[in-house]
Amino acid sequence: MSDRLEPGTPAPAFTLQDESGNDVSLSDFAGQKVIVYFYPAASTPGCTTEACDFRDNINSLKSAGYQVLGVSKDDLPALQRFRSEQQLNFPLLSDPDLRVHKAYGAWGEKSTYGKTVTGTLRSTFVIDENGIVQLALYNVKAAGHVAALRKKLGLDA
Repeated sequence: MSDRLEPGTPAPAFTLQDESGNDVSLSDFAGQKVIVYFYPAASTPGCTTEACDFRDNINSLKSAGYQVLGVSKDDLPALQRFRSEQQLNFPLLSDPDLRVHKAYGAWGEKSTYGKTVTGTLRSTFVIDENGIVQLALYNVKAAGHVAALRKKLGLDA
């Protein structure tokens, strides 16, 4: 189990490839607020629900100054398919060696259908303009997650 991040700590730096094979680094967003969320697998029901929720709320998040990055262990072709099929409007990043998952504490033991397995912990991190973790949310639910996140960020209208 990886150590969990705590609010107030520096966000671990990373560079990963997006669905098109371009390098994307956390440092690319210096001076901006970033939401980095980890999801288990592209094109699965829960992950599709969560991704589409971010997609449908992207304009309000961007207008509040937030960029969104989705991270999974999926390979680039799977990310390309997922982004295209769901018309996602934010980058999906591939972390096949789990280095970034582990740095963020988003990899570990979880219960799936009553069994303990090791895998991606559905997690979301809000990072401020200075690269400091403001929120570290672990084991979030896919459905309704963005609404709950918006509330925590004070973005409810």
